Formats: sequence, C-alpha cells, structure tokens
Amino acid sequence: MPSFLEAPVAGAYHVLTSLVDILQPLTGAYAAVIAIVLCTLVVRLCLVPLSVRAQRGLKARAALMPQLKQLSEKHRGDPERLQREVAKLQAESGTSLFAGFLPMLAQLPFFWLMYTLFSRTVVAGEPNQLISGSLLGAPLGVHWPVATGTPAFLVVAVLLAVVAWFSARLQVRQLETSATTGAPVSTWSRRIAQLLPFGTLLTAAFVPLAAGLYLLTTTTWTVVERTILQR
Repeated sequence: MPSFLEAPVAGAYHVLTSLVDILQPLTGAYAAVIAIVLCTLVVRLCLVPLSVRAQRGLKARAALMPQLKQLSEKHRGDPERLQREVAKLQAESGTSLFAGFLPMLAQLPFFWLMYTLFSRTVVAGEPNQLISGSLLGAPLGVHWPVATGTPAFLVVAVLLAVVAWFSARLQVRQLETSATTGAPVSTWSRRIAQLLPFGTLLTAAFVPLAAGLYLLTTTTWTVVERTILQR
C-alpha cells in the first residue's frame, strides 16, 4: 500500500480500537460489532447534507425529463449540439444528472477503510486487535466461507436481502414518479432498478464480515433516509 494511505488507515484504526475499549465493559464480545455500527451511523449522519442535495437534484432532474426528451429528439443527429444544450439546461436549472451518486461516492473511502482494517493482521505497526472481534462466533476479519458452523454470515445475508428488496421498491417508485413527468420507464430500466440493490449480497461474499456489517448498516440507513426524503 502507498505510504500516503497508511496515515488514514492508522488514524481510523486508533479511533475504532479506542471506541472498542470504551464499549468493552458494556457490550463484551460484541464491542467491535457495535463500534462498526456506530462509526457507520456517524459517517452517514455527516453525509446527510449530501443526501438532501442529491434527493433535490433527482427531483429537479425528474422535472427536466420532458425538456431533455425534446432536446434529444430535436438534436438526435447532432450529438455535440445535444451535449451543449443539455449542459445549458442543467446550468440554468442548477441541477446535475449525476446528483444521485454523491452520497454513494462519498462513502467509498469509508468502505475502503473498513475493508482494509479487517483484512490486515498488522496495522500501524502493531498486531491488529480488531480482527479478534466476532459476531455469533464468526471472526469479523474472515471472508464468507464455503461452509461454516456459525449463522453470522447467513443472518447478514438475509438482512441484506431484505434491505435490498425495500431499496428496489423505492427505486422503482422513483422511476415511476419520473414517468409521470413525461419520461417513460423502459422494461430494462425497471429491471436494473429491481436487481441493482441486490449487488450488496455479491459484494458481501467477497469482503470481510466487518465490511458486510458496514454494508448492512449503511444500506439500511439509505432505505430509511430515502423513504423520509421522498415524502
């Protein structure tokens, strides 16, 4: 790993281990699990302004769909002119076609930190204390095993599937809302909206259990947050 990336990893490690030490007398063996959940909630709380901005951007984009459709039909033979006109329309409305991706992109560094912290046996020049934590008997630093005697991975997978199902419903509802403004929803778009949230299950199969917990916590937050913001 490049040396300039060691500093944030070491900093995150000391923050998380300090939190585990504080929680240990109250939560015992689940101190690391609770610490991961709490840190994830703090991260998402800090990203609320971005989420609000993203939701406003998505609503503004939905309102622009009829105009975007007209521009596409008018300049279908001139891609460069179409690009300029779309950029002009976005600038005048103060929105962006990529507004909805802001919260997800902002979370990537935190997910990377969680993955790194629970994938290494040595962090900041000392043995990694975090990987000794466990959930239902499964060490937080292990990846999804082919066979396991603990229900931890199954529990996380089922909960991720439930959250993904609710997330898919929200995304389809958002597509249908866009359709009411004049932009028809294609079968392909609907299928992507229904399947994409279940990508968290595939991701969880290739990351440590701790990163799976992060995914579960942050996707649950996202579903609750979107439900509130879409009202």
